[in-house]
Amino acid sequence: MSNDFAKKKHKKNPKATKMIAQNKKALFDYEILEKLEAGVVLLGSEVKSLRKSRCNLKDSFVRFVKGEAFIFGMHISFLSSVNPHFRPDEKRARKLLLHQKEINKWLGKVSQEGLTIVPLMIYFNKKGKVKLQIALAKGKNLHDKREALKKKILDREARANFKDFGKKL
Repeated sequence: MSNDFAKKKHKKNPKATKMIAQNKKALFDYEILEKLEAGVVLLGSEVKSLRKSRCNLKDSFVRFVKGEAFIFGMHISFLSSVNPHFRPDEKRARKLLLHQKEINKWLGKVSQEGLTIVPLMIYFNKKGKVKLQIALAKGKNLHDKREALKKKILDREARANFKDFGKKL
């Protein structure tokens, strides 16, 4: 009986995705127009670091170089258990795996309409592969950012008042 309990306790949900890092600053600074999921070319030690959630997307961005998409500025810290002679650069450019049709479509929008591509979050998908959610975005003006802050504060106050109202009943 105790053996069955131990098996159920350690069994993982195969349909769950594990989020590693999120770029909240991108949601504040940009208006998101379109989203896309991309694979990332990583080294083995980088994947181990991502499993420990050692990643930062804050100042990262996506650029097209010779018809291929690369992410620049994504910081993946190395682990202390990694061989000291093999420590990849923490902020190196990493290639994104996208279909050529998607690359051509987004490259046209970026070059003609003046849009930018920002990473939103990095996560492990259902199969355990590292995926990066990128977005085609348009920069917000200062007054748009102020409006977003006001809306956020009003929503927070409304939720707090609703909780208080529920307690009175």
